[in-house]
Amino acid sequence: MQLFWPYIKQRGRELLAFGLFSLIFLVSFVLYRLPIGAVLYPATLCLVLCMLFIGIDFRRVQTKHKRLEELRSAMDVTISNLPQAERIEDVDYQQIIRLLCEEQSALVTEQNLRYSNMVEYYTIWAHQIKTPIASMRLHLQNEDSAFNRQLSLDLFRIEQYVEMVLTFLRLDSESTDYVIKEYDLDTVVRGAIKKFAGEFIARKLILCYEPLETKVVTDEKWLSFVLEQILSNALKYTTEGSITISLKEPKILCITDTGMGIAPEDLPRIFEKGYTGYLGRKDKKASGIGLYLCKRICKNLGHRIWAESVPGQGTTVYLDLTQRKLLVE
Repeated sequence: MQLFWPYIKQRGRELLAFGLFSLIFLVSFVLYRLPIGAVLYPATLCLVLCMLFIGIDFRRVQTKHKRLEELRSAMDVTISNLPQAERIEDVDYQQIIRLLCEEQSALVTEQNLRYSNMVEYYTIWAHQIKTPIASMRLHLQNEDSAFNRQLSLDLFRIEQYVEMVLTFLRLDSESTDYVIKEYDLDTVVRGAIKKFAGEFIARKLILCYEPLETKVVTDEKWLSFVLEQILSNALKYTTEGSITISLKEPKILCITDTGMGIAPEDLPRIFEKGYTGYLGRKDKKASGIGLYLCKRICKNLGHRIWAESVPGQGTTVYLDLTQRKLLVE
């Protein structure tokens, strides 16, 4: 019934023309004083035939409409799947659609080529920049001084940013190298802590960590990146106090700092791409990418990540490592 009235409205001109022709014949017969039945009888027959034609045509339109609805719902619309054009305007519309599809296909191909070239360029750049970084690190290790130690910390930050670029590029790659199996959580956590050992010492921050003694199903490399980003943020915004790594049941990893905290209005958006919040705008160095990447990676690994914070007291980031979706390799 929803289709019937729009159909009648579409056929309104034909029905109006039939009514006008019948009225003209009726008026002509009246003016010439001819029997009214001579026009009413054929008009009634024509009306019956018209209703029969409308019924058949409506059935055809209904079938065509249903086919188009199925294509739209299935998101599988191609020129070959469209119903056969029966009217001149249908042929014209399908030709326009074909031209638009060809233009869109060309644009998509060009965009994919540009994206592929950009990814290739930045991937090569990221790998090439690692060579001078490694060389600088070797030179800094030749002499132990406060200045060299500070340069080593800055160099480590640069390495993190390079790794962030590579991670950003790999996330949308079709060949993302996930290796999902059971890992010892302490091994992964200690590996991340070790990278920040120099910064803990330089900033005189206390690390509260006891063996977690649990195993999780995850990818070691990608989970390590997430932990490093969380620790990096904790160190960045903690000037004094401690950073605590603990485990809550069933397998929720908690990383708590005693830093500046996050404003309540910023907390719901810290995992959004490019969002830096008040502290990030004040710091002028935050990119708003680190936590966004953590969220994307955790989603791909089947983990859940969220944060709680009290401004001026600190922040706790939670990682739910309970595996529900992925199977052990």
